[in-house]
Amino acid sequence: MKSLIILGSTGSIGTQALEVCRRDGYRVTALAAGRNTELLEKQAREFKPAVVAVFNENAARELAIKLKDTDIKVLSGVEGVCAAAQGEGEIVLNSIVGIAGLRPTLAAIEAGKTIALANKETLVTGGELVNKAAREKGVKILPVDSEHSAIFQSLQGTPEKSLKKILLTASGGPFYGKKRADLENVTVKEALNHPNWSMGAKITIDSATLMNKGLEVIEAVHLFGVTASQIEVLVHRQSIVHSGVELSDGAVIAQLGTPDMRLPIQYALTYPERSDFAFEHLSLSDIGTLTFEKPDLDTFRCLGLCIEAINRGGLAPTAVNGANEEAVRLFLEGKIKFLQIADLVEKALVNVNNKREFTLEDILEADKAARAISLKV
Repeated sequence: MKSLIILGSTGSIGTQALEVCRRDGYRVTALAAGRNTELLEKQAREFKPAVVAVFNENAARELAIKLKDTDIKVLSGVEGVCAAAQGEGEIVLNSIVGIAGLRPTLAAIEAGKTIALANKETLVTGGELVNKAAREKGVKILPVDSEHSAIFQSLQGTPEKSLKKILLTASGGPFYGKKRADLENVTVKEALNHPNWSMGAKITIDSATLMNKGLEVIEAVHLFGVTASQIEVLVHRQSIVHSGVELSDGAVIAQLGTPDMRLPIQYALTYPERSDFAFEHLSLSDIGTLTFEKPDLDTFRCLGLCIEAINRGGLAPTAVNGANEEAVRLFLEGKIKFLQIADLVEKALVNVNNKREFTLEDILEADKAARAISLKV
């Protein structure tokens, strides 16, 4: 039975991963979260990991008191989460939200762990560093995002170098069909009303702006060794075709399924094997019609800005990601309007001090600078 470390265990992906573990009997050796100690305590008592880690140091102290009657070790801060990622366990499932997931991914790779990656910012901001480290350590990176898992699954058994194009699907979010004028005064509640997926607040807003799809373009470049020009984004409202590939002979292969994150989570944990899926299965006859359209880049500018960032390369993807994280926070707090998110992302992209070659410290500095630019609303 595989042993598993889950980073971001109290978030949407983390809790669904634990559902899979609960059903399939995986041994959970470590858990990590941001500050939700109430849920983390419940998870720790159920799964009995050797270690739990909390980014927030005050929250970690509170959790240590709550778990005093157990043998579970409580770690804190970024260093604590990185230590948890390097502990006992074969697979590290990283579902931390944002650039905060980069250092724990690098720590897990350094320890030779298989990476089940749900933290797209790891590759968006540090793709070259992460891939280089993974090659040197012989570490597998298995995608957990539904779209990248679908691409990965579609490529199984295909000849090397036969990939011509990636077909990256997008739901279109809650504002599908709207124009810029329609989005001037949308509320946080409206932006959080995703039609198909149940996700955390940050990624749901990213879906509404199509920033999430832009970040996925950048991630796909690093995961599959393609250029942005080889990725076609398609708005697919039904969220049944999770993504696919076109091969050199014109064949198109895609992965279909219900919009349920437990399926790609399970595949990452069982790869290269498959196990029974105990949740809802897809019925194409019930779905009936599948549709595909080009995205509206004029209204949803974040997608185009991400494509421009990966074409520029260097620290540009880090800049757009950092600016977006800050802008989404400001929008959720009611401090900026919805359309200003793209404005702040563009401002960071234009003003980033780009470098073609960079270190982890350069990435963190570029992220910090992009956030500072975003705060100058």
